Amino acid sequence: MSTVIKVENISKLYRLGEIGTGTLARDINSWWAGFRGKEDPNKKIAEKNDRSKKGNSEYVWSLKDINFEVKQGEILGIIGKNGAGKSTLLKVLSRITSPTTGSIKAKGRIASLLEVGTGFHPDLTGRDNIYLNGAILGMRKAEIKQKFDEIVDFAGIARYVDTPVKRYSSGMSVRLGFAVAAYLEAEILIVDEVLAVGDVEFQSKAIGKMQDISSDGRRTVLFVSHNMSAVKSLCTKGMLIKQGMVEYMGDVSATIDRYLTGDNDMADTGIIPVNLPRQYWTGEARFLKVTLSDTLGSEKKIDFYYRSSFVVNIELEVLRDIQDAIVSIMVGTIDGVKILYVDSTKESAKGLVLKEGKYHISAEINTHLLPGTYSIYLGLNHTDGRTIEWLERVYDFSVLKSSVESDEHYRWRESYGFVLNDSLIEISEK
Repeated sequence: MSTVIKVENISKLYRLGEIGTGTLARDINSWWAGFRGKEDPNKKIAEKNDRSKKGNSEYVWSLKDINFEVKQGEILGIIGKNGAGKSTLLKVLSRITSPTTGSIKAKGRIASLLEVGTGFHPDLTGRDNIYLNGAILGMRKAEIKQKFDEIVDFAGIARYVDTPVKRYSSGMSVRLGFAVAAYLEAEILIVDEVLAVGDVEFQSKAIGKMQDISSDGRRTVLFVSHNMSAVKSLCTKGMLIKQGMVEYMGDVSATIDRYLTGDNDMADTGIIPVNLPRQYWTGEARFLKVTLSDTLGSEKKIDFYYRSSFVVNIELEVLRDIQDAIVSIMVGTIDGVKILYVDSTKESAKGLVLKEGKYHISAEINTHLLPGTYSIYLGLNHTDGRTIEWLERVYDFSVLKSSVESDEHYRWRESYGFVLNDSLIEISEK
């Protein structure tokens, strides 16, 4: 497949607060440096895009040294936290704003839907805006007319097609905007998080349409969303942006896993900070540490091979005597789906008697998890259901494809589930 988008060293510099540099002297310095072909002196004091920290400079790199290529027919999912630079990147690719440095090479027409009502004139009707947007995309009137009925039907606005767009709801506007961008056959379709404005029915239709668009291998889609399920089901490739830079680009599942596990530092040491915000905490006890080991008791591990058992090791501090405690350990996906549960009720149906002090707790997990990325969830409660301590995603780990020779040719897919069941399938002739 040929490359349709090539981004080389793209950066975008913004000044926080006011328009311009803030002083006439800085404006002149920037202009004079550009006139002489020199680097803007204001760039030298700019800082990376970290919205959670107060910086020392009033200049920030919304994007910094972005490089990537997109092949024809690919659906690239772009993910990252709010403020990471995703929307800025799409605006640069759509030529809504110019990059401070770098270049973009794109083959074909680009249709973009970056916010509700992108490219619409509010005083024109839906019908007029369809023709206007088609003309902007370089379509002839005959081509637009041929697609007109399909656009209106997909958007579901037949009753309002001759009503000014300014009277549309945000959902109606985004439906029409997406339909125009999708049906007027630009070679590259860029879609931001605006699909979140639509209802469930429209989101399903839009995702199906994007899959159809790229299925013939001729059209390319760039898709930004915080809906990881939509990204995983739709996209063929992923890109993670962090603080204005490309953190990772590759397989879409690996990209999502990296995004969801990126800020979970507890898996590095297993130590649970004492000052960690604790949901439902009563002050009776707290988890101090969690690590994983193999069944031979080796050092803590974050990776296990498929079909191998592992042990969850927990350190618990009891601050006040508890007469009826139940310890629970859950294994779940990193996006919160619990798939495995074990607790201490086999030790005592009436609950454990835990005196003030520290305890070591371990549980051997023999269930065969299919390859993927998982996390440990911990709970401590009374037998009547009252929660003492509850912690989510305290330890991330991965199950890798087995290195055992006999398993090398075992084929698996995430869509098959998370756990291998030992049940046998019996087949007999009728």
